[in-house]
Amino acid sequence: MDLSPVGVWTFHLDLLPVAGAQEMVAEIEDLGYGAVWIPEAMGRDPMAHAPLLLSGGKRIVVATGIANIWNRSPVAMAAAHRTITSAFPDRFLLGLGVSHGAFVEGFLHEQYKQPLTKMKQYLDAMDAAPFMADAPSTEPTRVLAALGPKMLALAAERAAGAHPYFVSVEHTAFAREALGPDPLLCVEQAAVLSTDAEAARAAARAHMAIYLTLPNYTNNLRRFGFGDEDFDHGGSDLLVDTLVAWGDVEDVAARVRAHQDAGANHVCLQVLGTLPDDVRNPPIEQWRALAPALGLS
Repeated sequence: MDLSPVGVWTFHLDLLPVAGAQEMVAEIEDLGYGAVWIPEAMGRDPMAHAPLLLSGGKRIVVATGIANIWNRSPVAMAAAHRTITSAFPDRFLLGLGVSHGAFVEGFLHEQYKQPLTKMKQYLDAMDAAPFMADAPSTEPTRVLAALGPKMLALAAERAAGAHPYFVSVEHTAFAREALGPDPLLCVEQAAVLSTDAEAARAAARAHMAIYLTLPNYTNNLRRFGFGDEDFDHGGSDLLVDTLVAWGDVEDVAARVRAHQDAGANHVCLQVLGTLPDDVRNPPIEQWRALAPALGLS
């Protein structure tokens, strides 16, 4: 699987008609990005959306960032993974994660406990799942949403690597050491193309607000010296600047290179807008502007 050094992480494709999302994937591919990462939240089912998007490109990888293991049985997940891989060999990367207690208990009405054990059991069941259809010609590939040392170790042992989200460059170095030299490390990096510090940080805080309510993320940030005072009022300037790259294209490209120097194989950029309408409009102009600075075109 050829991910290339940089991809796009975006929820905006959920907000387009399917045909428009497919056209957008084709342009992202033409710009030189190696992968499109799509979420699973309250929008399209990523296991149905991914093959639709894959058909819009010729080479680009589509990755789930991140498919929630509570939403599907492991047998269903394994079957979908193999089916998509059969249709698009080496172009579908299944990202799996344990989600968050607030979502699992609040929306799915499941008890959220022992997420590491849950993931281990889920992977065991996926690997043991029967599949009587024609087998894919290439091995299905998966990564795990991993932040702490135990989940990172599991990602190295039972997957192709890890997809850390909402993390710093320091975490990337930590994750590379935990994974070892060979597994994939696909790091999400949020970015705002604005040199106006007030506007950029406002956009970053709007993006960060939900994540600062989730213990999985705040507990991880505590590992790197952040505390309650950094999580209040939308995040301290230090926390904002650590997690969200902002400035001109060279500033954002420098942050991508920092992750790569720290051990990331692939950095997936999540570009944030500064205007109200940016919530619904794909940041295609920003993706175009960033591509040359990232060495993609």
